[in-house]
Amino acid sequence: MRRPSRPRRPTQRRPTERRTTDGRPRSEEEPSYLVIGQVVGVRGLGGELKVRIETDDPERFLDLEWAYLGEELERKRVKSARLFKGMALLRLVGVTDREAAEAYRGQYVRMAVEDAPPLAEDEYFVYQIEGLQVRTDTGEELGQVREVLSTGANDVYVVMGPEGELLLPATQEVILDVDLENGVLTVHLLEGLR
Repeated sequence: MRRPSRPRRPTQRRPTERRTTDGRPRSEEEPSYLVIGQVVGVRGLGGELKVRIETDDPERFLDLEWAYLGEELERKRVKSARLFKGMALLRLVGVTDREAAEAYRGQYVRMAVEDAPPLAEDEYFVYQIEGLQVRTDTGEELGQVREVLSTGANDVYVVMGPEGELLLPATQEVILDVDLENGVLTVHLLEGLR
C-alpha cells in the first residue's frame, strides 16, 4: 500500500485539467503546463517580474529556461532568475522595461510538464489529486476532491460529497492509498474528522 507524501506543486487549478465527474481516465486530462507562480508586480525599471511562488520547490525557477505566461501560454525565454524575500524575480528576453513587464501583472507563470523534475514514488502533483473519488477503508463513498489547500504543516484535501464539505488532512494516518489509474483516494476517517 502506497502512502502519499505531501503533493508536489506546481499545480494547475483549471477545471479542464482535473478528472471529470463522469470518471473519464485522468490521462485524457493531464495538463501540458503546470503553474509555478503568478506575476504580482515589477521590480525596478529593467522589466524584472516579481513572481509569487506556487511550487514547493522554489529552486526550480533557477533552472527555468522557458516560461509560459497567461492563458495564451506566451512562450518567453528566461534571461535570468533569482529568489528574493520569498519571491522569484524573472528577467525575460524581450521584456526590457517596466512598462513591458507591467503587461504581465496578474498572469500565471507556467512550465512545461516535460521540464518538471520527476516525482518520488509517493509524491503527486496537486492536479493528480484534485478530482479523485474518495472512499473510506470500509467502502463508504465520501465524494470528490475539489481542492488541495496548503496549510504549511500538511496539505488539506477539500472533499465535496452528499454530506457537504469534508476537510481531510493529507497525513499517512488519514490517506491510505492513492490510485491514480482508477481515480480513487482511499482514506481512514479518524475520530473528529466529520
